[in-house]
Amino acid sequence: MGFLNAFLSLGETSVVLMGAFLIAFIGYALGSVRIRGLCLGTAGVFLVALAFGYLYTLPGLQNIAVLGKFYVEDATHSIVSKYKFLESVGLVLFVTSVGFIAGPNFFRNLKLNAKSYVPLGVIIVGIGAILTVLFALIPGIGSAFSTGVLSGALTSTPAFSAAKAVSQEEGLVALGHAIAYPFGVVGVVLFVQIVPRLLRCDMERERALINMDRIEVHAASRSGKSTLLDEFGFGAFGLAVVLGILLGAVKIPLTGKGFSGACFSLGNTGGPLIVALILGHFGRIGRLSLEIPTKTLHTFRELGLMLFLLGAGVEGGVELVAQLQASQYGAMLILYGFLAGVIMTLLPMIVSYVLARRVFKLQLLNALGSLTGGMTSTPALGTLIDVAGTDNVAAAYASTYPVALVLIVLASNLIGTFLP
Repeated sequence: MGFLNAFLSLGETSVVLMGAFLIAFIGYALGSVRIRGLCLGTAGVFLVALAFGYLYTLPGLQNIAVLGKFYVEDATHSIVSKYKFLESVGLVLFVTSVGFIAGPNFFRNLKLNAKSYVPLGVIIVGIGAILTVLFALIPGIGSAFSTGVLSGALTSTPAFSAAKAVSQEEGLVALGHAIAYPFGVVGVVLFVQIVPRLLRCDMERERALINMDRIEVHAASRSGKSTLLDEFGFGAFGLAVVLGILLGAVKIPLTGKGFSGACFSLGNTGGPLIVALILGHFGRIGRLSLEIPTKTLHTFRELGLMLFLLGAGVEGGVELVAQLQASQYGAMLILYGFLAGVIMTLLPMIVSYVLARRVFKLQLLNALGSLTGGMTSTPALGTLIDVAGTDNVAAAYASTYPVALVLIVLASNLIGTFLP
């Protein structure tokens, strides 16, 4: 009884933390299960979080003494907002870590392969946009639902925001996004594992090829002439996050309505990523060293990915239930949305991979890295790093991601504006 009383006395924040780390434990256990060599990895956390988000909304849960603490009425509940905060923290930790990891060899890699990375980003988003238009033109579908499916299929929160900003039916945008998002996450995670296995790649050889382009951190930043703020690199990391959030907050109007209409911004994903790439490349500001130990970056990267998937999963589960309950369009629209999302995830991936290998002649890991960037898939990059056994794939992701980010936001805005 003492243990039960202690639990019942817990505040909401403690309940959220307990739920979050329970999801993490079960999610990593699920992600470690291998079936024919394939596993979900950290994406297992997302699926478990999605299930928890659904369970949190079950009617009658609030009447159960212990489980009632977890009950969520709808997506506006304060518990969901706390999971959203975990999602935001995780995303910033992840992309900033990726930026610092990729920074030292990013610009050389970009210079060598820019003619491949930029077109791949255009192709991926272009195919997605064409499919979105075709889907929107089907009688009874419309642009609101279709652009929501696109943002979910490419797991792009900025595109989701842009679609809602120009739509008169935000509920349909949210429904499409919620339906397509789960496969958008899992589909790319499995793809980057399946392709090397199907090709029976010699991963040691592939690693050697991509590692040939590695550039060591500038010797000047390692010398005793520079000043370290702290041995773990937390100070430099904090500086990158602050500057990145400020950069991401800069808005560019996309319509004649100015800042009151739809706007483009790098957000808390693109801003920290770009700043970390720059700081990671130069390694110092004057005498101030910006070096961050590899162990710190790896820890922040994995922790960030876990928190991001955890928060996104719970929020997505609650939102999916809410949208399905509120929908007046029937099961067929939901089925059509799911199938369209699957196609919008798979077709751009497959076409861009074939072009990356056959036309642009990219080495396997660079091709897969650029693909994860073009699909704006944060969890798939984490999986690819594990599959590849090297962080150098992050440079290809970071090269393609900004192109895809800008284009998918523009596409969502234009489709939502000019199609009924």
